[in-house]
Amino acid sequence: MAFLETYGSLLLTETGKTLIMTFIPAIISYLVGIPLGVLVYVTFPGMNSIAPNKPLSTTLDYGINITRSIPFIVLLVAIIPFTKLVAGTFIGVKGAIVPLTIAAIPFVARMVQGSLSELDKGVVESARAMGATNSQIIFHVLLPESLPSLVRGMSITTINLLGYTAMAGTVGAGGLGDVAIRYGFHRYQGDVMLATIIILVVLVQIIQAIFDLIARKIDKSK
Repeated sequence: MAFLETYGSLLLTETGKTLIMTFIPAIISYLVGIPLGVLVYVTFPGMNSIAPNKPLSTTLDYGINITRSIPFIVLLVAIIPFTKLVAGTFIGVKGAIVPLTIAAIPFVARMVQGSLSELDKGVVESARAMGATNSQIIFHVLLPESLPSLVRGMSITTINLLGYTAMAGTVGAGGLGDVAIRYGFHRYQGDVMLATIIILVVLVQIIQAIFDLIARKIDKSK
């Protein structure tokens, strides 16, 4: 009881910051990552390619791979000037959203490309045979058919971002990661460290359960 009186308000506040740093970048990364992933997929040259464009596909592919290969903590520091330009600061929740979003976009794009690649090629061929245009194939065939996979992928993205917020906390972003570092590591308060771990585990379980439920409902509605 004394622990909650002392740290309850702090943990509640920082949990709120962690959720903001998780879900805002997740939403933005999907708004950008889905079109990017679709573009990589449809321009990839091959027998079933919708709009083959090797130079564009190769450029996007390399760009995604390069961005994904940079460890988040390195990216966080490397783009500080850009973060300050966009957000006006590189610390706090506002400053963390920019690098978190940039880190998530290529991850989402690659996941979208993978989800689309798993679809039965016969579905696209059937749509083509019926006279569907490229945009109709994308919006009425590819995206609806891959929606359950995209939803499950969003759970992975969101949980990864939750982990990234802990790293962002080491450079002044706040959140549960910051609490764990300040109290659990620097002050050797194991009870606070344990509390942050428990909260993070609970958040991960809730996020996974919600997205799994949504994906199952979408699957059944087909």
